[in-house]
Amino acid sequence: MTLNILFLSIKINKRKITLDEALHEEKVEKIYEAQRERGSFHPFV
Repeated sequence: MTLNILFLSIKINKRKITLDEALHEEKVEKIYEAQRERGSFHPFV
């Protein structure tokens, strides 16, 4: 996708993630869900 704004071109490419990043993201999601279920998630602390 390319955006042209006042003669300035910005190109956005979809980022490819590695296996390690995908596993880490999955682990973070599980921890987030577990914390949310327990009711002790405080995003603004």
